[in-house]
Amino acid sequence: MLKKRLLALALCCVLAAALCMPAAAEPLAAGRFALPDFDVPCRAAVLIDLSSGTVLYEKEPDTPMPIASITKVMTLLLTFEAIEAGKVSLQDTVPVSDHAYNMGGSQIWLEPGETFTLDEMIKAICVSSANDAAVAVAEFIGGSEPAFAELMNQKAAQLGMTNTAFKNACGLDEAGHLSTARDVAIMSREVLLNHPRITDYTTIWMDTLRGGQTQLLNTNKLLKRYQGVTGLKTGTTSGAGVCISASASRDGLDLLAVVLGAASSNERFDAATALLDYGFANFENVAAPAPENAPASLPVTGGAQETVELRYAAPEKILVQKGESAALAAELELPQTLAAPLAEGQQVGTVTVYSGETALGSWPVTAASAVQPMTMRLGFERLLAALTAH
Repeated sequence: MLKKRLLALALCCVLAAALCMPAAAEPLAAGRFALPDFDVPCRAAVLIDLSSGTVLYEKEPDTPMPIASITKVMTLLLTFEAIEAGKVSLQDTVPVSDHAYNMGGSQIWLEPGETFTLDEMIKAICVSSANDAAVAVAEFIGGSEPAFAELMNQKAAQLGMTNTAFKNACGLDEAGHLSTARDVAIMSREVLLNHPRITDYTTIWMDTLRGGQTQLLNTNKLLKRYQGVTGLKTGTTSGAGVCISASASRDGLDLLAVVLGAASSNERFDAATALLDYGFANFENVAAPAPENAPASLPVTGGAQETVELRYAAPEKILVQKGESAALAAELELPQTLAAPLAEGQQVGTVTVYSGETALGSWPVTAASAVQPMTMRLGFERLLAALTAH
C-alpha cells in the first residue's frame, strides 16, 4: 500500500511539472484542405493525418458525449508515461482489488488477490478491452481510481482537450464522463506518436492469459478487414453507442479515424473504413522540398563571434493532395548578415513551402547558439592577434 501511495505521489509530481511545459503534441490543425461533404453513419467523427495533426474530415467534432472504452486510451497513455519515466515496469505485478473485481462490462474475470504483470494487464486492456484490468492498472499507478481520474483530467488539460472530463478509468457510463471526437483524436495522436510501443499490443489479434485458460480476441475487427490497421481502441456502452478510434498506415501516410455514437458495430467499422479510404485515396506524405543554396551559417556584425550556425525547422515530409507534389517549391527568407546580440533559438529567417502560388506552411530558421556583443577588450585582442600574425 505504501509503495502504491509513493508511486501515485511521484506520478502526480511528474504530471504537475509537465503542466508547466508545452504539450508534447501540437493542437490539431484545420489545414488548407477543403473538408469533404460526405456523411458517415455516426454521431460524431474526425479524420486526421497523424504526423501533422491536420484535420481532413470532421462531423460534430466538438460535441461532448460519452466515449465508452475509448477512455482507456488515456489510461494507457498515463501507463506508458509511467513506464518510460521508470516509475513502473512491464514486469511489475499488479494486484486485483475488490473494486476492480466488481467492474461490469467487458472483462477478464479478475479475482480479488489475483496478480498479473503489468504487461499482461496492458494486453488485456488493448485486446479484450477489459474494464477490470483497466481499473486494476489505474489503482496500481494512481493509488485509487478517483485519484487516477484526476491524473487523467490533468493530462487532458495539458494536451488541450478542452471538452473532456474523465470520471473513471475504463469508460463505463457515468454522469459527466464526456469527451469529443476532436479530443479523442488529440489523445490518440499523443499516444501513437510518443508511445508507439502501444501498437505492439493493439495489433494482437488473439492471445491467452492464465497459461492458456483465458482466451483474448481483439475487439477491433478492422485488424482482419483493413490493410495497414495499427489500432487503436473500440468502445461500446448504452450511453455512448458504438465507437472506435482507428489508426492505419500505408505508404508512409499515417491516419487516425475517430467514430463516436454509431448505431451498430458494423456501422462503426463502415464509418471508420470510409474515412480511412478517403484519406488514403486523396492524400500522401512526400519529401518536403529544401530551399536552394541554404547557408549553414551567417556572418554576424558587432559580435563576439564572426558567424553563427543556423537551424532549419522545416519538416522532412509534408502532407499534400495526391498529384500536387510536382508543384512543390521552397522559398528562403534570410538576411545576408545578422547583428549581435543574438539569443540561442532566436528566429532569423523563414522557410515557406509552396504548391504553385499557394503557401502550404512556413517554418522558422533560428540561431543555433547565442552570440554576445563585441567588447572593447575582445576587439583589442583580435586586433593584436591580427597584427602579430602579419
